[in-house]
Amino acid sequence: MKVPTRIPLQLAVPRLQFVRPFHQSIARAANVAPIVGAGPPPDPPTPAARNAQERLERRRKHAELLKTAREIRSAQEGKSETVARRFWKEVTVREVDGALQVHLDARPLRHPNTKAIIRLPLSKPNLASALALEWDILTSAQQATKQHLIPLTSLVCRALDILEDDASNRPEAAKIRTAITNTVLRYLDTDSLLCWAPPAGPHDRRNDAGESLRDVQKKAAEETVSYLTTHVWPGITIEPVLDGHSIVPRKQPEGVREVIQGWVMGLDAWEIAGLERAVLAGKSFVAAARIVAEWSEGAVGTGRMLPLGRFSVEQAAKATSLEVDWQAEQWGEVEDTHDVNQEDVRRQLGSVVLLVSGTGKQRY
Repeated sequence: MKVPTRIPLQLAVPRLQFVRPFHQSIARAANVAPIVGAGPPPDPPTPAARNAQERLERRRKHAELLKTAREIRSAQEGKSETVARRFWKEVTVREVDGALQVHLDARPLRHPNTKAIIRLPLSKPNLASALALEWDILTSAQQATKQHLIPLTSLVCRALDILEDDASNRPEAAKIRTAITNTVLRYLDTDSLLCWAPPAGPHDRRNDAGESLRDVQKKAAEETVSYLTTHVWPGITIEPVLDGHSIVPRKQPEGVREVIQGWVMGLDAWEIAGLERAVLAGKSFVAAARIVAEWSEGAVGTGRMLPLGRFSVEQAAKATSLEVDWQAEQWGEVEDTHDVNQEDVRRQLGSVVLLVSGTGKQRY
């Protein structure tokens, strides 16, 4: 006898399922508002500036607009931006006690740390005039506290610090000179002028003369190295630190570093300060050494003895940035990056030329 299976009541009776509709809002037609704009239509977009002159003009106009806006805002607040806030009116160069001094009205320019009067040799009138011009374009005393607005003053003070350190009788004398020598010699092993690209392949770019990047780098390096090994460090051989497909820089032959180190330690205060600035600007020790050697009025200067063309700031800047310029010509430059860096390198190398050069009759 079979026992009937009993089904629970809740399973036997179907349950009502709640169904939620997907759309609950009422569709409405779009209500387009009429265009009621006033005035002429906006100007069409203009292409980006294609050269440095156009970019410079655009930045000048932008600066004028910002200045006008500040003046309007200051006038509304009861202030005046046009009033000069610096405490001096005129900047002059004077000869005082056998040295050149920059005067802010009647006050001599002083070292920001030691408060000593900045005294320049009589043989450096161009440096004194450039230093005076740097302070003449400042609009407030507050700007004088910003190092990027007085770069030449900082460089001159660096040379004066080295001069004072060399003349001191302390046991740790020439400490600054030794630190600078150790710093700049490190760049000899990674010199931007001695790092050459691998040999060009069939698809690599060449210039109008048919030269590859390696050919251009090699030509620039050999010219500078030949000058140095002939007139500055005769008898030594300087080799490229990166050549071919190598990725690990190699050091110079034995004895080269010792000769160059002795030359750096023998520079006067103005020359070694200029060498430090040039090396840090161009990342090239050999290019910086040639600038100092050709332009210096001191004992290491070769410009008065050799009837050769000066290694100009423009030539040095191009030599230290060959690869960057080569890539920018092929792929284009980044606005406000490559152009700003190029101008900054030229500014720093130009300050080195002002620092080490002179009339050749150095008296202090």
